[in-house]
Amino acid sequence: MAKELERDLGLPSVLAISIGAMVGSGIFILPALAMKMAGPAVVLAYLLAGILVLPAALSKAEMATAMPEAGGTYVYIERGMGPLMGSIAGIGTWFSLSFKGALALVGGAPYIVLLFDVPPQQLALGIAAMLIVVNLLGVKQTGRIQVLLVGVMLAAMGWFVGGSLGDVDPVRFEGFFEGGLGGLLAATGFVYVSYAGVTKVASVAEEIEHPDRNIPLGLLGSLGFTTLLYVLVVAVIVGASPTADLAGSTTPVADVAGSTLIQWGVLVVVVAAILALVSTANAGLLSASRYPFAMSRDQLVPDALQHVSDRFDTPTTAITLTGAVMLAMIALVPIDDIAKLGSAFKILVFILVNLALVAFRESDLDTYEPSFQDPLYPWTQAVGVVGGLALLTQMGVVPFVGAVIITGASALWYLAYARHRVEREGVVRDELRRRVGEHAAERTRAAFDAPPEAERIVVGVTEDLRPDHEAALVEAGAALAQMRDGCLTVVRFDAVPDQLPLESAAEIQSPDDVDFEARMNRFEASFEGEFEYGEVVSHDVRHAVANFARHHAVDLLILERALASERSWVDERDLDWIASHCPSDLLLVEPTPLAVLDRIALVTNSGPFDPLKVQLADALAAAADASLVLIHAVPTAPSDDRRAPIRTYHEDLMELCTVPVESTIVGDGTPDAVATAASPANLVIVESDDSWWTRLLDPRKPHRIVEAFGGPAIVVRPHQERQPAPLKRLLERFVF
Repeated sequence: MAKELERDLGLPSVLAISIGAMVGSGIFILPALAMKMAGPAVVLAYLLAGILVLPAALSKAEMATAMPEAGGTYVYIERGMGPLMGSIAGIGTWFSLSFKGALALVGGAPYIVLLFDVPPQQLALGIAAMLIVVNLLGVKQTGRIQVLLVGVMLAAMGWFVGGSLGDVDPVRFEGFFEGGLGGLLAATGFVYVSYAGVTKVASVAEEIEHPDRNIPLGLLGSLGFTTLLYVLVVAVIVGASPTADLAGSTTPVADVAGSTLIQWGVLVVVVAAILALVSTANAGLLSASRYPFAMSRDQLVPDALQHVSDRFDTPTTAITLTGAVMLAMIALVPIDDIAKLGSAFKILVFILVNLALVAFRESDLDTYEPSFQDPLYPWTQAVGVVGGLALLTQMGVVPFVGAVIITGASALWYLAYARHRVEREGVVRDELRRRVGEHAAERTRAAFDAPPEAERIVVGVTEDLRPDHEAALVEAGAALAQMRDGCLTVVRFDAVPDQLPLESAAEIQSPDDVDFEARMNRFEASFEGEFEYGEVVSHDVRHAVANFARHHAVDLLILERALASERSWVDERDLDWIASHCPSDLLLVEPTPLAVLDRIALVTNSGPFDPLKVQLADALAAAADASLVLIHAVPTAPSDDRRAPIRTYHEDLMELCTVPVESTIVGDGTPDAVATAASPANLVIVESDDSWWTRLLDPRKPHRIVEAFGGPAIVVRPHQERQPAPLKRLLERFVF
């Protein structure tokens, strides 16, 4: 049985965790490095970064009050955008938070060596080990230590700013925009990671008292305070710099304090730096460990990671694993790479956070009831997404490569481990599926409601076709012609040897030709509609079929569908060629008399039904006095949330059809499972989309369903120009 975490973090602890997670390497190390990119405008870079983080903070504050659960970013993205994106966000954010915790300890080394002659890496490892033990003992102790650390650190930083303001020289701000807009944006992206900790409190939301009040206050209060502190500190660093070449220093705060404060001012600043860096590492370990804990409860990672200690009420396995990762990073990963990769991935994650909020708002979920709502939605989210994308363009190649590696590895983990263990889908996919169903139903309704047009429907036959098969094809064409108020044309395509001139072949009147004309005359006498027939002689039948369809503006071409061994005039490759060269829809029909039909199965395993297929099925069923069954196959056992939009879509189609219609959803997309569901029917109708990208993405070929069914079938091949755009079809296949 999964255990719950105790709610014992009040507002002071929330503020301390958030502020402590931000005020660390971002202010003690990064300002001088960012000055190399933007010059004095680094002050504006910190302000701009804080503004661009605000949308994600507002989004997280709202979602955290609706879902106060451990996991924060992972939970919101997973619930909003599905388990795949949740896995990417969860694993990636877990790594990035662990990176930032390690960065804080490794980045403190230049300050530590100012006071102590000790190996900095060993000291960082020792502090990390101590923090792991503290976190294992309990979150209440962690929160109390965080309050103490942050209080002392902020007092020291306040003293640094107050004592150094008098030494600020305006001349240091000359050439404020010397780095240009590109330099400003590059610096903004570089220092973006300084604000990453603002939303860390959401990852421990399950342990916060009165989350509807403390989470928004904690997030927004800590962001506003930290932004002001950053701007003041960086302004002092730039304006009170003892030298003109401070850019690039690894101890900028200590360098400035040494010239602006009393003799022991450097000692105070170094102590504050150590406290800040330790508090950042502590907050990083605390929040990072909650990501594998939350993911384990959702079965995206092994169950062992959700173990909670009976004695200390802490997720010990998750903390231990996160601590081990931090120790490895301290020992192995260069500090500059950690900072760049951390910023780039944080920008990506915050973009997803803003999109997740849009998903929740637009889905109108009854269960989504936040006690705090962003008053400027959706403009704040738009600013967050566009601003984040703009910063990413200035980050360089290395951060992109690192983010791609983390994203790819997370996706592979989901596909290899978690995909078959979870049945949830994000609200984005649910909403897209609902809208795709509505649009598909509207497209079909428009086809049914369109005023009848004088369409030309052509049935292509050969002299080798059995008379009963010919009659069945013509009967199917007649049903469609009457439904579409079209002209029915039956054309017999005869192939003759290349040595025989076509004019001579056309003059030959064989007994088969006489019998064909007699059959067509009898049919014409009984058909209530416009009808004509003819014969085409050709050396190349497939070219003759395509040319006839093109020259006579054929709307619908009906050909026999039979095994290659039973067809003497055209094989499957020829049918592919005809489909790509005919400006018309194509039906491949296994000739079946309408009199034997009492149940027709309309099957899809890759998106909604094509309107032509629905009209065809309805017309044939009406002519045969049969019923229809709509069979919708999905790859895995569908949840109730997934069934709902499909059922609604089927109900919309039922209202359009003129015959009795049933609905079946098959929770197994294999051809055998679909064929089993269709087995009570006499005829199955499938759709074939033979574009190259469809073959690549959808290995469940319609012909395999037909083969597994083993009975008569009709394959509908709509013309490419009449189908939705490729991206829209891809979306329909993905979500529906």
